[in-house]
Amino acid sequence: MSAVATELRINGDRLARRLADLAEIGPIEGGGSARLALTDADRDGRNLVVSWMEDLDLRVDVDGIGNVVGTWPADRFDPPVLTGSHIDTVATGGRFDGNLGVLAGLEVLETIIESGVQIEHPVAVGFFTNEEGSRFAPDMLGSLVFAGGLPLEEALDTVAIDGAILGDELAHIGYVGGMPCPARPPRAFVELHIEQGPVLESEGVTIGVVTGVQGISWQELTVTGQSNHAGTTPMGMRHDAGHVAAAIVVAVRRLTSEIPGLVGTVGRMDLHPDLVNVVAARARLTVDLRHPDDDTLATAEAQLANRVEELAHAEGVSVVRRVLARFEPVTFDPTVVDLVEDVAHRHGLAVRRMASGAGHDAQMLARVCPAGMIFVPSVGGISHNPAEYTAPADLTAGADVLLQILLHLANPTAAAADDAFLRKSRPASGPDLRRNGGAGSERDAGAPKESGS
Repeated sequence: MSAVATELRINGDRLARRLADLAEIGPIEGGGSARLALTDADRDGRNLVVSWMEDLDLRVDVDGIGNVVGTWPADRFDPPVLTGSHIDTVATGGRFDGNLGVLAGLEVLETIIESGVQIEHPVAVGFFTNEEGSRFAPDMLGSLVFAGGLPLEEALDTVAIDGAILGDELAHIGYVGGMPCPARPPRAFVELHIEQGPVLESEGVTIGVVTGVQGISWQELTVTGQSNHAGTTPMGMRHDAGHVAAAIVVAVRRLTSEIPGLVGTVGRMDLHPDLVNVVAARARLTVDLRHPDDDTLATAEAQLANRVEELAHAEGVSVVRRVLARFEPVTFDPTVVDLVEDVAHRHGLAVRRMASGAGHDAQMLARVCPAGMIFVPSVGGISHNPAEYTAPADLTAGADVLLQILLHLANPTAAAADDAFLRKSRPASGPDLRRNGGAGSERDAGAPKESGS
């Protein structure tokens, strides 16, 4: 590439302003935001980001699940080099999770447009519907549909935790688009994201080079017992759904101490009739298990199922299990991973290779194109919390790395001529990013699979 292109840097102040402006939509105490998927707040956030895309004369496309992609140049319809993330949040969201990836991508495109640098392939930034999964399960739903992993019709019929139907809510906010699902695969996908953990900050590292995403298992357990008087029913004669639910929480924690690398969370639980003087007749709880090895994750699932069966038998209750999400571990494209590391080193930044503990849209895009991720530090390892924070210098550093990666991937001929890294031979197992044309072949190895939702 030209010296002008390699010296390009994003405007950190402009990125920070957009992050602050988006955070004002759905504001909550402490400086965070609540924009659950397909709510009015999500609609308002979408409208703001789309207005910024239109200000840059991007071609804005919306598909049938509400994913939004802005492409430049607007008259190019060949597979773009795509970046982006999500702008929906959890109910206690911060201002950086997901939003950074979208707005840094927008900033990268604006920097490229302002510079006048010529590119061989179009570049695009997008945001995907319902990444968090807080309102509709599974998480990463929009990118899963985008990549062909979940039929559009099935996704539109998904019922929210508040009883709403996804398709109805999508129509309500005005984001039922005409672009097909699954989408035509992009040339490549790179996602910038906050780490959402403490490792980078604790080690004094600026850039996390993400090698892949650990496997994820979400399930909902409904325990049915018998309501009865809290004072007159002997302990040994109870069928207490609340007791069994509490024992499952303990079992999940114990399992994580027995299986190295396993993390487990019971993040949601409710009791019925939820009265102080009544033995609970029903308990409903969710279990989130994660591990980087799929066989180990399956072992954890089986051991938990056995323990739940023992608890149910002992208390005389029944338990029904419903799978909310099941994704295998994902390994990102080695060329993209190497490129992230190489660019960060060239910027003089401290680098660490690491797997992601959280699920991300990039793991869905990895099904259909070369994909990778960039992490920047989360202060205190805090995320899904209004206190979520990443220092401005780290935001800018991550966006600058993203800029150069997109320029490399959008200019393969120039990059191959000027950059010794891209002249290295490509492993035979994957598409060569140095060739012209789209890299849209389906990849089976390492692709996440879901087993119901």
